[in-house]
Amino acid sequence: MAILTAEHARDRGSSVALIDDRRSVTWAELDQRVNRLVNALRSRGLKTGDTIAVVVGNQCEWIEMAQACAHGGWTYVPVNWHWVADELAYVFADAGAKAVVVEDRFDDAVGAALADPRGAGVEVVVGVRTPTGSSLRDDSRFVGFEDLVSSGSTEEPDDQMLGGPMFYTSGTTGRPKGVRGMLSGGLAMTPDIMKLVAAGFSNFVPIPGRTLLCGPFYHSAQWAFSYLPMINGSSVVMQHKYDSAGVLDLIDRHQCTNVHLVPTQMKRLLDLPDDVRRGFSGSSLVVAWHGAAPCPPAVKRGIIEWWGPNVTEYYGSTEGSIISVIPADEWLRKGGSVGKPLDSVEVIVVDDEGNRVAGSGEGTLYFRNKMGTDFTYHNDEEKTRSAHLEPGVFTTGDVGYIDDEGYLWLSDRKIDMIISGGVNIYPAKIEGVLAAHPSVEDVAVIGVPDDEFGESVKALVQVVEGVAQSDALVAELIAHCRGLLAGYKAPRSIDFVAHIPRTGTGKIQKQPLRAPYWAGRERRI
Repeated sequence: MAILTAEHARDRGSSVALIDDRRSVTWAELDQRVNRLVNALRSRGLKTGDTIAVVVGNQCEWIEMAQACAHGGWTYVPVNWHWVADELAYVFADAGAKAVVVEDRFDDAVGAALADPRGAGVEVVVGVRTPTGSSLRDDSRFVGFEDLVSSGSTEEPDDQMLGGPMFYTSGTTGRPKGVRGMLSGGLAMTPDIMKLVAAGFSNFVPIPGRTLLCGPFYHSAQWAFSYLPMINGSSVVMQHKYDSAGVLDLIDRHQCTNVHLVPTQMKRLLDLPDDVRRGFSGSSLVVAWHGAAPCPPAVKRGIIEWWGPNVTEYYGSTEGSIISVIPADEWLRKGGSVGKPLDSVEVIVVDDEGNRVAGSGEGTLYFRNKMGTDFTYHNDEEKTRSAHLEPGVFTTGDVGYIDDEGYLWLSDRKIDMIISGGVNIYPAKIEGVLAAHPSVEDVAVIGVPDDEFGESVKALVQVVEGVAQSDALVAELIAHCRGLLAGYKAPRSIDFVAHIPRTGTGKIQKQPLRAPYWAGRERRI
């Protein structure tokens, strides 16, 4: 039996472990399928330390593959399924992916990425529900997911080694970077280490419980709040495409005990018709976590008034996991704070001269995990160095302070980043795509306030002399971006400006461009 599923398969094998839009899997079935996947992938040449890229929606196959990697010693890359072929090909090459798992909804983009020279290093292509006639089936590397499962032995795999995720975050230079931590695989550790890490989540969610996963599993927070509880026995109910009414139905129907939300989802829940909201019991829900982006106070208050004191906010990052937490009752008293740092985290505030700030002074926020965990950016030593004040002390790029009661507050963002709907978007790549358009002389991309998404992407465009500014050009520029970037990165709006201000070294001066849009707001992010 696989180390992380054996106990659950033995003690409650007939109970459901995974539920998605199509099927369910019991703990006994999960244990057997994990064994088969590990043995089958090894027979196809994957070795401890290899990397598998996964382009799959919220469904049982994704978690089955994650569990297989956790026992085969493989690093898995949860790939954003909105990415276009160029973005996928880059990640396949940068991560050194030896295998790619793809479901039918994303066959076209992945097929194009695999045909790109950067996809040549991929040795195994695993298709989930790949339809007849798909070009992937003509690839000599292809094997169907169920064929792969059935080809593997049910025997307990030998030499089980820990594997885990390497999440890609968008980069300030326009290309995403992999975040490699202790759990990413390739280290001489056995899977039971994951149990120790997951045990810490008993402080955040009931274990065993039942998690509702209604955000993309490729996001590190969604992964942590669903996969880690599952390691210690919580089952997972999955919704692939977010639907607010569906979320309420799934919580009540499956008696879910915990859910992770982002502010955009919270607002959409509040926007539901009154009769739908009244029909929601929520009696099973112990805690609703939210994070990933600042939440508008009106939205936060609305959810607390509806769902009660079980709404809890956290602040964290892919690189640093959970940093601080604030329950509903404390937020109502300290509205705007992101809570008190965990006992395992030290917060260090640094001014622009690199000096540590005493008291409640404002500065760049740095963090140190007292357990000694740290991270590196895959294939980017310089980015790793720039994110660290010293070994083990890193920054998210946020500016803030600690008040007299020990609560953490965020006031600004030092790095050039937009958070829209809980997703990090870095403007550099968008600016590069727009700058390549023949009508654009110069461009700056910024985040502006958005009641639904927190921030939305706006492009400020200086047109080439002689080019007319028009609604038609706006539509053309947005379509240009959508053809080369994942849709969520494309500007939602474009304003024309006479001049893009730059420093003497050529760097865009974003603050004066952002200021008019954020005037009158309490926060600058």
